[in-house]
Amino acid sequence: MDTPTLIQLETFLAVAEAGSFSAAARALGRAQSAVTYQIQNLEEEAGVELFDRSAYRPTLSEAGRALLPRAQRIVDDVQAFRSQARGMAQGLEPEISLVVEAMFPMCLLLGALTEFQAMFPTVQTRVRVETLGAAAQVLLDGAVDIGLVVSFADRMDELVAAQVTEVELVAVCAPQHALAAHDGPLGDDLLSEQVQLVLSDRSSLTHGQDRGVVSLRTWRLADLGAKHAMLLAGLGWGSMPRHTIADDLAAGRLIELRPLRWDGREGMPRLPVVAARRKSEALGPAGRWLLARLWDGGEVAEADRLRLASPRTGG
Repeated sequence: MDTPTLIQLETFLAVAEAGSFSAAARALGRAQSAVTYQIQNLEEEAGVELFDRSAYRPTLSEAGRALLPRAQRIVDDVQAFRSQARGMAQGLEPEISLVVEAMFPMCLLLGALTEFQAMFPTVQTRVRVETLGAAAQVLLDGAVDIGLVVSFADRMDELVAAQVTEVELVAVCAPQHALAAHDGPLGDDLLSEQVQLVLSDRSSLTHGQDRGVVSLRTWRLADLGAKHAMLLAGLGWGSMPRHTIADDLAAGRLIELRPLRWDGREGMPRLPVVAARRKSEALGPAGRWLLARLWDGGEVAEADRLRLASPRTGG
Protein backbone atom coordinates (compact mmCIF):
# COMPACT_ATOMS: atom_id res chain seq x y z
CA MET A 1 0.00 0.00 0.00
CA ASP A 2 1.31 3.42 -0.96
CA THR A 3 1.23 6.11 1.74
CA PRO A 4 -2.12 7.93 1.68
CA THR A 5 -1.83 11.61 0.96
CA LEU A 6 -3.14 14.25 3.32
CA ILE A 7 -5.60 15.41 0.63
CA GLN A 8 -7.00 11.88 0.37
CA LEU A 9 -7.50 11.62 4.14
CA GLU A 10 -9.07 15.07 4.38
CA THR A 11 -11.41 14.18 1.53
CA PHE A 12 -12.34 10.93 3.28
CA LEU A 13 -13.22 12.85 6.45
CA ALA A 14 -15.19 15.45 4.50
CA VAL A 15 -17.36 12.87 2.72
CA ALA A 16 -17.98 10.98 5.96
CA GLU A 17 -19.06 14.20 7.69
CA ALA A 18 -21.10 15.69 4.83
CA GLY A 19 -22.85 12.43 3.93
CA SER A 20 -22.35 12.70 0.17
CA PHE A 21 -19.69 13.34 -2.44
CA SER A 22 -21.46 16.45 -3.73
CA ALA A 23 -21.85 17.99 -0.27
CA ALA A 24 -18.19 17.26 0.52
CA ALA A 25 -17.16 18.88 -2.76
CA ARG A 26 -19.04 22.05 -1.83
CA ALA A 27 -17.52 22.09 1.64
CA LEU A 28 -14.02 21.64 0.25
CA GLY A 29 -14.52 24.03 -2.65
CA ARG A 30 -13.62 21.37 -5.20
CA ALA A 31 -15.29 19.68 -8.12
CA GLN A 32 -17.26 16.54 -7.31
CA SER A 33 -15.17 14.60 -9.80
CA ALA A 34 -12.02 15.55 -7.86
CA VAL A 35 -13.57 14.30 -4.61
CA THR A 36 -14.59 11.02 -6.25
CA TYR A 37 -11.10 10.63 -7.69
CA GLN A 38 -9.40 11.09 -4.30
CA ILE A 39 -11.70 8.56 -2.60
CA GLN A 40 -11.22 6.00 -5.38
CA ASN A 41 -7.44 6.35 -5.17
CA LEU A 42 -7.51 5.99 -1.39
CA GLU A 43 -9.67 2.86 -1.65
CA GLU A 44 -7.34 1.34 -4.26
CA GLU A 45 -4.28 2.01 -2.13
CA ALA A 46 -5.97 0.69 1.04
CA GLY A 47 -7.37 -2.34 -0.72
CA VAL A 48 -10.83 -1.87 0.86
CA GLU A 49 -14.01 0.01 0.04
CA LEU A 50 -14.53 2.91 2.42
CA PHE A 51 -18.09 3.69 1.34
CA ASP A 52 -21.10 1.57 0.43
CA ARG A 53 -22.48 3.09 -2.77
CA SER A 54 -25.44 0.74 -3.21
CA ALA A 55 -27.95 3.26 -1.82
CA TYR A 56 -28.86 6.76 -2.96
CA ARG A 57 -26.27 8.27 -0.64
CA PRO A 58 -22.90 6.70 0.14
CA THR A 59 -22.53 5.38 3.68
CA LEU A 60 -19.43 4.28 5.50
CA SER A 61 -18.61 0.64 5.04
CA GLU A 62 -17.44 -1.52 7.95
CA ALA A 63 -13.85 -0.85 6.88
CA GLY A 64 -14.60 2.87 6.53
CA ARG A 65 -15.98 3.07 10.07
CA ALA A 66 -12.93 1.28 11.41
CA LEU A 67 -10.43 3.48 9.56
CA LEU A 68 -12.18 6.82 10.08
CA PRO A 69 -10.79 7.48 13.62
CA ARG A 70 -7.25 6.72 12.43
CA ALA A 71 -7.62 9.09 9.52
CA GLN A 72 -8.90 11.77 11.90
CA ARG A 73 -5.90 11.33 14.20
CA ILE A 74 -3.46 11.60 11.31
CA VAL A 75 -5.07 14.80 10.01
CA ASP A 76 -5.20 16.25 13.54
CA ASP A 77 -1.52 15.44 14.11
CA VAL A 78 -0.49 17.08 10.86
CA GLN A 79 -2.51 20.19 11.71
CA ALA A 80 -0.93 20.26 15.19
CA PHE A 81 2.51 19.90 13.60
CA ARG A 82 1.84 22.85 11.33
CA SER A 83 0.49 25.00 14.18
CA GLN A 84 3.40 24.26 16.48
CA ALA A 85 5.97 24.85 13.76
CA ARG A 86 4.28 28.14 12.85
CA GLY A 87 4.30 29.22 16.49
CA MET A 88 7.96 28.32 16.95
CA ALA A 89 8.85 30.25 13.80
CA GLN A 90 7.20 33.26 15.42
CA GLY A 91 9.23 32.83 18.63
CA LEU A 92 6.71 30.79 20.61
CA GLU A 93 8.41 28.33 22.94
CA PRO A 94 7.58 24.64 22.39
CA GLU A 95 7.23 23.89 26.10
CA ILE A 96 6.66 25.62 29.44
CA SER A 97 7.57 23.95 32.74
CA LEU A 98 6.09 24.93 36.09
CA VAL A 99 6.80 23.91 39.68
CA VAL A 100 4.02 24.27 42.24
CA GLU A 101 4.38 24.29 46.01
CA ALA A 102 2.39 21.33 47.38
CA MET A 103 0.47 23.61 49.75
CA PHE A 104 -0.60 26.02 47.00
CA PRO A 105 -4.40 26.17 46.44
CA MET A 106 -4.74 24.42 43.09
CA CYS A 107 -8.05 26.18 42.39
CA LEU A 108 -6.05 29.39 41.89
CA LEU A 109 -3.90 27.70 39.26
CA LEU A 110 -6.51 25.74 37.29
CA GLY A 111 -8.19 28.82 35.83
CA ALA A 112 -4.87 30.18 34.59
CA LEU A 113 -3.90 26.85 33.04
CA THR A 114 -7.29 26.51 31.34
CA GLU A 115 -6.90 29.94 29.75
CA PHE A 116 -3.27 29.18 28.88
CA GLN A 117 -4.27 25.99 27.08
CA ALA A 118 -6.85 27.86 25.02
CA MET A 119 -4.42 30.70 24.24
CA PHE A 120 -1.39 28.53 23.43
CA PRO A 121 -2.69 25.09 22.36
CA THR A 122 0.61 24.06 20.77
CA VAL A 123 2.77 24.77 23.84
CA GLN A 124 3.40 21.62 25.85
CA THR A 125 3.06 22.15 29.59
CA ARG A 126 4.88 20.26 32.33
CA VAL A 127 3.81 20.71 35.94
CA ARG A 128 5.65 19.23 38.93
CA VAL A 129 4.77 19.50 42.60
CA GLU A 130 7.41 19.96 45.31
CA THR A 131 7.39 20.90 48.98
CA LEU A 132 8.78 23.98 50.75
CA GLY A 133 12.38 24.77 49.78
CA ALA A 134 12.45 21.99 47.20
CA ALA A 135 10.01 23.93 44.99
CA ALA A 136 12.16 27.06 45.13
CA GLN A 137 15.30 24.99 44.58
CA VAL A 138 13.94 23.49 41.36
CA LEU A 139 13.23 26.98 40.02
CA LEU A 140 16.56 28.45 41.12
CA ASP A 141 18.47 25.53 39.60
CA GLY A 142 16.88 26.16 36.21
CA ALA A 143 14.91 22.90 36.00
CA VAL A 144 11.65 24.79 35.38
CA ASP A 145 10.65 28.12 33.84
CA ILE A 146 8.10 29.38 36.38
CA GLY A 147 7.52 28.60 40.03
CA LEU A 148 4.71 29.02 42.54
CA VAL A 149 6.89 28.83 45.62
CA VAL A 150 6.93 29.78 49.28
CA SER A 151 8.93 32.97 49.66
CA PHE A 152 12.19 32.38 51.51
CA ALA A 153 14.79 35.04 52.24
CA ASP A 154 17.63 32.89 50.90
CA ARG A 155 18.39 33.58 47.20
CA MET A 156 15.06 35.33 46.55
CA ASP A 157 17.05 38.20 45.04
CA GLU A 158 17.77 35.87 42.09
CA LEU A 159 14.09 35.87 41.13
CA VAL A 160 11.59 38.23 39.57
CA ALA A 161 8.59 37.52 41.77
CA ALA A 162 5.26 38.82 42.98
CA GLN A 163 3.17 37.46 45.83
CA VAL A 164 -0.04 35.82 44.63
CA THR A 165 -1.54 34.44 47.85
CA GLU A 166 -0.90 33.36 51.41
CA VAL A 167 -1.33 29.84 52.76
CA GLU A 168 -2.84 29.77 56.25
CA LEU A 169 -1.51 26.96 58.41
CA VAL A 170 -3.67 25.39 61.08
CA ALA A 171 -2.59 22.89 63.75
CA VAL A 172 -4.85 19.84 63.86
CA CYS A 173 -5.27 16.35 65.24
CA ALA A 174 -7.84 13.58 64.93
CA PRO A 175 -10.78 13.58 67.39
CA GLN A 176 -9.44 10.40 69.02
CA HIS A 177 -6.04 11.99 69.66
CA ALA A 178 -5.10 12.96 73.23
CA LEU A 179 -4.74 16.66 72.35
CA ALA A 180 -8.34 16.84 71.10
CA ALA A 181 -9.56 16.86 74.71
CA HIS A 182 -7.95 20.27 75.37
CA ASP A 183 -10.30 23.14 74.48
CA GLY A 184 -8.07 26.10 75.26
CA PRO A 185 -4.72 27.34 73.98
CA LEU A 186 -1.93 24.77 74.09
CA GLY A 187 1.51 25.49 75.42
CA ASP A 188 4.71 23.85 74.26
CA ASP A 189 4.68 21.62 77.37
CA LEU A 190 1.54 19.81 76.17
CA LEU A 191 2.44 19.77 72.49
CA SER A 192 5.95 18.48 73.05
CA GLU A 193 4.66 15.33 74.76
CA GLN A 194 2.91 14.10 71.61
CA VAL A 195 4.25 12.85 68.28
CA GLN A 196 4.37 15.72 65.79
CA LEU A 197 4.04 14.98 62.09
CA VAL A 198 6.48 17.27 60.27
CA LEU A 199 6.69 17.95 56.55
CA SER A 200 10.30 17.35 55.58
CA ASP A 201 12.21 19.66 53.25
CA ARG A 202 14.32 17.68 50.78
CA SER A 203 16.23 20.66 49.41
CA SER A 204 19.57 22.12 50.40
CA LEU A 205 18.01 25.59 50.28
CA THR A 206 16.32 25.28 53.68
CA HIS A 207 17.75 21.99 54.91
CA GLY A 208 17.83 21.79 58.70
CA GLN A 209 15.70 24.92 59.14
CA ASP A 210 12.88 23.43 61.21
CA ARG A 211 9.92 25.77 61.52
CA GLY A 212 7.20 25.17 64.05
CA VAL A 213 8.74 21.94 65.36
CA VAL A 214 7.81 21.73 69.04
CA SER A 215 7.71 18.06 69.95
CA LEU A 216 10.66 15.99 71.03
CA ARG A 217 9.13 13.10 69.09
CA THR A 218 8.66 13.71 65.37
CA TRP A 219 7.73 11.71 62.33
CA ARG A 220 9.20 13.22 59.16
CA LEU A 221 7.29 12.99 55.89
CA ALA A 222 8.12 14.32 52.44
CA ASP A 223 4.55 14.07 51.12
CA LEU A 224 1.67 16.33 52.15
CA GLY A 225 -0.91 13.69 51.24
CA ALA A 226 0.77 11.12 53.49
CA LYS A 227 0.83 13.61 56.34
CA HIS A 228 -2.88 14.29 55.86
CA ALA A 229 -3.68 10.57 55.97
CA MET A 230 -1.64 10.05 59.13
CA LEU A 231 -3.31 12.97 60.85
CA LEU A 232 -6.72 11.49 60.04
CA ALA A 233 -5.54 8.16 61.47
CA GLY A 234 -4.57 9.82 64.77
CA LEU A 235 -0.87 8.97 64.48
CA GLY A 236 0.14 12.44 65.59
CA TRP A 237 -0.63 16.14 65.41
CA GLY A 238 0.71 18.74 63.04
CA SER A 239 0.03 21.70 60.78
CA MET A 240 -1.82 21.65 57.46
CA PRO A 241 -2.96 24.33 55.00
CA ARG A 242 -6.47 25.31 56.03
CA HIS A 243 -7.87 25.05 52.51
CA THR A 244 -6.81 21.39 52.21
CA ILE A 245 -8.58 20.27 55.38
CA ALA A 246 -11.60 22.59 55.46
CA ASP A 247 -13.96 19.68 54.76
CA ASP A 248 -12.31 17.56 57.47
CA LEU A 249 -12.74 20.33 60.04
CA ALA A 250 -16.37 20.87 59.07
CA ALA A 251 -17.12 17.14 59.26
CA GLY A 252 -15.27 16.66 62.55
CA ARG A 253 -12.68 14.31 61.07
CA LEU A 254 -9.99 16.70 62.32
CA ILE A 255 -9.98 19.04 65.30
CA GLU A 256 -8.34 22.47 65.19
CA LEU A 257 -5.75 23.07 67.89
CA ARG A 258 -4.69 26.45 69.23
CA PRO A 259 -0.96 26.58 70.02
CA LEU A 260 0.01 29.59 72.11
CA ARG A 261 3.09 30.12 69.99
CA TRP A 262 4.43 28.80 66.70
CA ASP A 263 8.08 29.15 65.78
CA GLY A 264 8.55 31.81 68.45
CA ARG A 265 5.52 33.88 67.40
CA GLU A 266 1.97 34.12 68.64
CA GLY A 267 -0.64 32.24 66.68
CA MET A 268 -0.37 30.22 63.48
CA PRO A 269 1.53 31.62 60.49
CA ARG A 270 0.56 32.47 56.94
CA LEU A 271 3.09 31.49 54.30
CA PRO A 272 3.48 33.94 51.39
CA VAL A 273 3.52 32.23 47.99
CA VAL A 274 5.02 34.00 44.99
CA ALA A 275 4.86 33.41 41.24
CA ALA A 276 8.41 33.80 40.00
CA ARG A 277 10.97 33.32 37.27
CA ARG A 278 14.74 33.58 37.29
CA LYS A 279 16.20 37.02 36.57
CA SER A 280 18.96 35.46 34.48
CA GLU A 281 16.64 33.91 31.89
CA ALA A 282 13.88 35.68 29.97
CA LEU A 283 10.64 33.90 29.18
CA GLY A 284 9.13 33.50 25.73
CA PRO A 285 5.68 34.86 24.76
CA ALA A 286 3.74 31.97 26.33
CA GLY A 287 5.75 32.07 29.55
CA ARG A 288 5.36 35.83 29.87
CA TRP A 289 1.61 35.52 29.40
CA LEU A 290 1.30 32.78 32.04
CA LEU A 291 3.42 34.63 34.60
CA ALA A 292 1.44 37.85 34.08
CA ARG A 293 -1.81 35.87 34.38
CA LEU A 294 -0.65 34.38 37.66
CA TRP A 295 0.34 37.83 38.92
CA ASP A 296 -2.74 39.81 38.04
CA GLY A 297 -4.99 38.03 35.57
CA GLY A 298 -2.73 38.76 32.62
CA GLU A 299 -4.09 42.28 32.15
CA VAL A 300 -0.71 43.97 32.52
CA ALA A 301 2.40 43.14 30.52
CA GLU A 302 5.34 41.61 32.38
CA ALA A 303 7.54 44.60 31.61
CA ASP A 304 5.14 46.77 33.61
CA ARG A 305 5.00 44.35 36.53
CA LEU A 306 8.63 43.54 37.24
CA ARG A 307 8.80 43.79 40.97
CA LEU A 308 10.14 41.72 43.82
CA ALA A 309 7.91 40.49 46.57
CA SER A 310 9.26 41.31 50.02
CA PRO A 311 10.95 38.10 51.22
CA ARG A 312 9.17 36.79 54.31
CA THR A 313 9.48 33.51 56.12
CA GLY A 314 6.65 31.50 57.57
CA GLY A 315 6.37 29.15 60.52
